[in-house]
Amino acid sequence: MTDMSTDATETADPTAFVASVSTHILDTSVGRPAAGVAVRLAARSGQGAYGQGGAWRALGGGATDADGRCKDLPALPEGTTHVRLDFEVEPYLEKKQADAQQDAPANRDSGAAGAFFPEVAVTFAVVPGEHYHVPLLLNPFGYSVYRGS
Repeated sequence: MTDMSTDATETADPTAFVASVSTHILDTSVGRPAAGVAVRLAARSGQGAYGQGGAWRALGGGATDADGRCKDLPALPEGTTHVRLDFEVEPYLEKKQADAQQDAPANRDSGAAGAFFPEVAVTFAVVPGEHYHVPLLLNPFGYSVYRGS
């Protein structure tokens, strides 16, 4: 008699064991995508958001394209429970401010050198098999994030 059963690991969808992440940035002050922003991805596994889990592990990153999307984020390792996206927004905001100097009255001074928010770090919990699209809505003096689709 032939055994017709198959090993569950052979037929299981590999994406069922890991979460995936994507992001994009919209500059709400001009209503356009924010191109050229560096994005770094880190992950950790374990319970708890405040040091009770494992150490953060840098996975890599990329930069946003002309559509504000970062399409080359690395895959998350199996067992990831928390993800951190680090957006290096200061170079983008400084370039935008320099380009807009002819419209100086419309630009408020933050009182500090450089951008008011030089970077944005977003940390969130993930579960295996789910996709997390986490857009950043950015302007010179504020930002917002949400779980998109």
